[in-house]
Amino acid sequence: MSQKLFGTDGVRGRANAFPMTVELALALGRSVGTIFRARNGKVRVVIGKDTRLSCYMYENALIAGLCSMGVDTFMLGPLPTPAVAFITRAYRADAGIVISASHNPYYDNGIKFFSAEGFKLPDSWEQEMEALVAKGPATFEPFLPKDHEIGKNARINDADGRYIEFVKATFPRKLSLKNLKIALDCAHGAGYKVAPLVFRELDAEVFVCGNQPNGLNINDGCGALHPELVQKLVIDHKADVGIALDGDGDRVIMVDETAQVVDGDAILAICAKDMFQKGLLRNNKIVATVISNFGFIHAMRELGIDVITSSVGDRYVIQEMLKADTNLGGEPSGHIIFSDHNTTGDGLVSALQVLRIMIETGSRLSELATCFKRYPQVSINVRVASKPPLDTIAGLSLAIQAVEDALAGTGRIIVRYSGTENICRVLVEGPKRGIIQQHAEQVAKVIRDNSTTPR
Repeated sequence: MSQKLFGTDGVRGRANAFPMTVELALALGRSVGTIFRARNGKVRVVIGKDTRLSCYMYENALIAGLCSMGVDTFMLGPLPTPAVAFITRAYRADAGIVISASHNPYYDNGIKFFSAEGFKLPDSWEQEMEALVAKGPATFEPFLPKDHEIGKNARINDADGRYIEFVKATFPRKLSLKNLKIALDCAHGAGYKVAPLVFRELDAEVFVCGNQPNGLNINDGCGALHPELVQKLVIDHKADVGIALDGDGDRVIMVDETAQVVDGDAILAICAKDMFQKGLLRNNKIVATVISNFGFIHAMRELGIDVITSSVGDRYVIQEMLKADTNLGGEPSGHIIFSDHNTTGDGLVSALQVLRIMIETGSRLSELATCFKRYPQVSINVRVASKPPLDTIAGLSLAIQAVEDALAGTGRIIVRYSGTENICRVLVEGPKRGIIQQHAEQVAKVIRDNSTTPR
């Protein structure tokens, strides 16, 4: 029986400990080579990474595994996740690989895979990879190529420039950012080189922080998870807008000119309203997640926009977008997918769409962000040692039901495990913050006391 390796966003864990070992990276490289060569014959794979110290060893292990199976590999160096998805398509590669743990601390890392079309691999392919890895090294021996068919490795030197031009092309040529002051936090991550260049080449005045990675400081008190740094930058430089990326650049949190945070729900609402009014929102539908704010959902429906909800995780948002044939979706965390432009969340593309709307409407971001009234939300993360089924945790079902009865349709409670960390998330939403705080703490206590003791 194969061991579960993949979560909602590839394989992820503490660097140099299971499952994120060099041996596993080698095996994953070999499994990708085996699967893709069986389907496509000669295979090319591009590999990008963020700025974590551990990326070097996984990069080399993946390349060794892939080349040993006859796959040609192409190194991109540090580059945002959406850039790897784009380069995979632009280079007509058979697959793309990103070495990153996104918003996690430096001591975590992960490996995720894209198809030739730039979409994350389907669950069935990941299960096939898990099965091959579980069988051990001997399972690859029948598929090893002859010595003259071993794969080659090369570096794509113009990947940064290609991606910068791609991102700039999503912004109208007739517009310019020359009258905007932008505070930019690159999270010491994968966007540290390309992000400042994008905005400067569009003529903005840019004040940058989080652009000096040392392998250990990615997401450390900066970036999308810590907008207080870009808030201060907005205040210090009297900027018109702040932009905070996460470690792999696939999501963005913005800050208005008063230093108030504008999260993914607000960004999605601003862009959905604009696209709807211009007749550009396909089928007048958008995809949000089950944790998107009630106020956001109500505001969109009042406009005439149908809101479809997905599970949490940008891959699930994209899956629902494809089913619903719509071109816009996103999450409160700042993953915003404009499928007319890219196949995954792209923090730079998302930020540019908001800046475009600001310029075209002559509005400040604080004005645009009033497009919906936000319900208070309380979210508590409970660290757990394991993830037993939630309905086996003693007293949890009763605690959740008690909250639902108390809210009586005026709010909601969502309890779920993180797909990438040993965390159980409790989210309660309702009209009165003090009350929902109590509800959330009561449910979190039940999980904290009983989560490792199945009923």
